[in-house]
Amino acid sequence: MATKVLDITKEHCPMTFVKTKIELSKLQPGDTLEVLLSEGEPLDNVPRNAREQGYNVLSVEHVEGTTHKVTIKK
Repeated sequence: MATKVLDITKEHCPMTFVKTKIELSKLQPGDTLEVLLSEGEPLDNVPRNAREQGYNVLSVEHVEGTTHKVTIKK
């Protein structure tokens, strides 16, 4: 299993989940994607949309400042 990191802290919705979904599509089943994103709309939308698409959101953690990390398993 591999883990990839995607930094979308500078992106705005709806591009945050679009970029997340593109990266998830590149992963093998069982791999994880750590998404670094800003609080607010991205933090609300990315985990929710990932769950709606059938992915397993393992954790949502505060990193520092306004940055959070969402860990998603494919």
